[in-house]
Amino acid sequence: MLQKLLVVPLAAVSSLTLLYTLVLNAPHGGGGLSFPSSLEDIRALSTVLNSYSSSHPQYVLLLFSSAYLFKQTFAVPGSVFLNVLAGAIFGSVGGFLLCCSLTALGASLCYILARAVGKEVAMRYFPARVEQFREKLEENKQELPFFLLFLRLFPMSPNWALNMASGVLGVPLHLFFLSVFFGLMPYNYLCVTSGALLAEIREVGDILSWSNMARCATIAVAALLPSLLMRARRKAKECKD
Repeated sequence: MLQKLLVVPLAAVSSLTLLYTLVLNAPHGGGGLSFPSSLEDIRALSTVLNSYSSSHPQYVLLLFSSAYLFKQTFAVPGSVFLNVLAGAIFGSVGGFLLCCSLTALGASLCYILARAVGKEVAMRYFPARVEQFREKLEENKQELPFFLLFLRLFPMSPNWALNMASGVLGVPLHLFFLSVFFGLMPYNYLCVTSGALLAEIREVGDILSWSNMARCATIAVAALLPSLLMRARRKAKECKD
């Protein structure tokens, strides 16, 4: 078990080493490059990266993508700030597509790490969450794509736990990837478009407001409807038989 546990810190150190190397090789020395934790940080960082992007667009894309994948892979909080930053750097359309792709890829890397570490480790440290998710998967195995999509669309879903539990319990990787890509689109869209209008945003609460979360919840319920209809139809058929 110890050998399996070592996979995670080794992967994290490798990722941090890559990020550190990228910062050291920044076009103008890398001053001011760090993970944003407030809107003020995002404004300052977007100014620096926009100055780089005119002459070194590939560097900016690589640095942003590496930072984003690090956060997603190791379940580091703060993705909202990087989503907003993407809108400020890459614009609404480019930032939105980039964040959707990186979110799905990073979550898949988290899935793969959890699968590599193994079920016994997850059951030791997160037994309740893993068992709860296993029961839900069993209940919804006939409508698994709709169920996975609903879990992502619902704004209060613990995405880091879903990523790990999906890997441990063997959810098909292609369904997992697609559910993350499409399921987190509303959340990514809200954040990225806010970044494109950064001057109008005063605090993070303006992005993750109750009204915006209610819109995401409405979409989540709509995504669950096909699953509920299929289940009702199956139960009706069983009753007839």
